[in-house]
Amino acid sequence: MANSDRRGRNGISRRNLLRAGLNELTSGGIVLDNKEVTSAGPDRAVVFQNPSLLPWMSVRENVALGVDRVYPKASRAERADIVSYYLSRVGLADAMDKRASELSNGMKQRVGIARAFALSPKLLLLDEPFGMLDTLTRWELQEVLMDVWSRTKVTAICVTHDVDEAILLSDHVVMMTNGPKARIGCVMAVDIPRPRTRRELLDHPRYYDYRRELLDFLAEYEHGNTSAAPKQPAAA
Repeated sequence: MANSDRRGRNGISRRNLLRAGLNELTSGGIVLDNKEVTSAGPDRAVVFQNPSLLPWMSVRENVALGVDRVYPKASRAERADIVSYYLSRVGLADAMDKRASELSNGMKQRVGIARAFALSPKLLLLDEPFGMLDTLTRWELQEVLMDVWSRTKVTAICVTHDVDEAILLSDHVVMMTNGPKARIGCVMAVDIPRPRTRRELLDHPRYYDYRRELLDFLAEYEHGNTSAAPKQPAAA
């Protein structure tokens, strides 16, 4: 979770562009599975703020594009099963043959979630994935995301400006100082058992402590106190 993040191509956060291998680093490096990230690759999947689907293709075809590349040695039937499985997991079993242009924003984002998980990535990047949606759809898709994630446990990095979303989805919340030279200000471990629901989150005795810590940090930097030394990150 970040409180400030410059945007790059197509509105994608600059940090996620770096992790995906789509931007050059200005310093340091990014290592995934003991290999330095130097270019884009199917081992890193992205759920965009804008769904970024091919509107003339069907839901099934949009997801199959990546699956066909990642599993070239699988049979056509096996690849079709992967596509169908993940679309079913996000609640689109009855909409697989609709064109992407016919879908609501919420349904398009479901396709984006299915497409990302279907690649079996080593790292999942979520860039304000629910920022364009109304509140009820946002809550519903948060539950969908957590349900699908629970079956893979893939490492995921989510950029969000929503405090409650950060606490609900995360095991660790990384708070960033304001840009352009943003840095890690604090890392907060979220010790709430999974599976989680929004209702369970609100009833958890630590929820308001987590929320207060996040809001205090954001308020500090919102009022321009950027000279303060960052807090020591918590152990991962």
